[in-house]
Amino acid sequence: MTDAALGSADQPAAPRKSAVDLDRKVHPSGIIVFALLIAAGLAFAGLNIFTDTRHVGETLTFAPFLFLGAALLIALGFEFVNGFHDTANAVATVIYTHSLPPVFAVIWSGCFNFLGVIVSTGAVAYSVITLLPVDLILNVGSAGGYAMIFALLIAAVVWNLGTWWFGLPNSSSHALIGSILGVGLANQLIARGAGGTSGVEWSQARDVLLALLVSPLMGFVGSFVLLFAMKRLVRNDKLYKEPEGKKPPPPIIRGLLVFTCTAVSFAHGGNDGQKGMGLIMLILIGVAPTAYALNRTMPDSSTPAFAQATQAVGGVFTAHAQGRSIDPSKARDVVSEALRKHDVTRPEVFAALGVMAPQINQQVQQYGGVKHVPAAQTKNLRNDMYLIYDTLRLATKDKKATEQAFPNGQAKALTGYRDLLEKGTRFIPTWVKITVALALGLGTMVGWKRIVVTVGERIGKMHLTYGMGASAELVAAATILLAQFKGMPVSTTHILSSGVAGAAAANGSGLQWGTVRNIGMAWVLTLPAAMAIAGGLYWIFLTLVRAAGLT
Repeated sequence: MTDAALGSADQPAAPRKSAVDLDRKVHPSGIIVFALLIAAGLAFAGLNIFTDTRHVGETLTFAPFLFLGAALLIALGFEFVNGFHDTANAVATVIYTHSLPPVFAVIWSGCFNFLGVIVSTGAVAYSVITLLPVDLILNVGSAGGYAMIFALLIAAVVWNLGTWWFGLPNSSSHALIGSILGVGLANQLIARGAGGTSGVEWSQARDVLLALLVSPLMGFVGSFVLLFAMKRLVRNDKLYKEPEGKKPPPPIIRGLLVFTCTAVSFAHGGNDGQKGMGLIMLILIGVAPTAYALNRTMPDSSTPAFAQATQAVGGVFTAHAQGRSIDPSKARDVVSEALRKHDVTRPEVFAALGVMAPQINQQVQQYGGVKHVPAAQTKNLRNDMYLIYDTLRLATKDKKATEQAFPNGQAKALTGYRDLLEKGTRFIPTWVKITVALALGLGTMVGWKRIVVTVGERIGKMHLTYGMGASAELVAAATILLAQFKGMPVSTTHILSSGVAGAAAANGSGLQWGTVRNIGMAWVLTLPAAMAIAGGLYWIFLTLVRAAGLT
């Protein structure tokens, strides 16, 4: 699609001239500082990896180090592209209402994207990663694991860059999730139903896809209702008319618009930045498992709690095993099969869990804590902990049903043990947060113009008004923060674009249906396109590594 294709379907003439100056040149010193920050971020990541691996006595040879460097560059590249692709939506309103100059606006937005990433919890990161087949997560350090990582990263980046080139507000979340689903489906087809947990985690995918579907509707309806109410409660015509020339809005309105831009930037960083964190943790676990497969920041004081939790949950496993016994050598296979079929509440599964849990506790107690587990035992211990965690996550997903199925404190014992396993296997080092925050923040300062023009000029027929911008961004920020609280990934792009469309409809200014149609097409096509690209790349990469005898 060309830029002209993004114009109004009702007015096929060339797009109107931009109402703001988006071509102001950056001072050479700014470019130098930008380059130095990128170099500093990469050096910071490299230094921390060297320190972490050296601390646990793990030595990276040349080939794994090369894989690690390439994968990290692509993962950080995804966050960088995510920055200028998504955050352009946040700054469009303050730029087109002349509340902030363009260059200052993107720098301001970048700073609050950075802060949003830093204070995030990591819940969204692992919601996305959980979509992957469990066997690929457990064996992420294998050649198949490397094929998975490179396939989904490259597919997401390629689709993001393509839609950015045409100025379409595409969703980085959709692109990444589509890539993950594509790899999962390809892995299942290649495995052809063989044992293991080879397919997509559809129970998690259903929740994620529902969040991606509902959130733009919330953006449209919420912005429509908010602006509709504002027009009846706040009788100030200036809020609902085009800005006069390049004159900034009155101080109170200007402060409101800057606040909403700040809120969207902060929320975007907190939600979208976590996706890059999850990918980087997968890479680190695969290449340097001794340093990153287990949470070695857990204090030794947590070791007695581990023993207590194991004892408490052991009684639950025994009660629900109903007298069944499992050969210890087959326990892991029983749990893996249960996860593949999503049938985790059978007596045989509880019997297998009753075998695995004491073995995990024995190793933790033997070494005096999770952080002291030696390299040789790290991978197996982490995989066993992850299998039990994922089984308990499915078994306790419905809180009400869990309390009914596991009465008299059993549910509390299960969730307590589950949460302890989660702390042992799911963590985000501070340096990963800082590096991702830097990539996302710097990404906001590059390439933002194309998406800004689409949001600011080509959704509504009328220039963006103060009221439209404020209502769209308030609803977007609230929706994204709510999703982050629930641990669900959402699309900043589609929420805010839908919000602008809803505000334009409520303002009576009409919509440019050509643009709305193209945004809708990007929304519909992103998942299948990213799935196809990632699945194809995974098959190609896996074929190559198998041909080279690396599996």
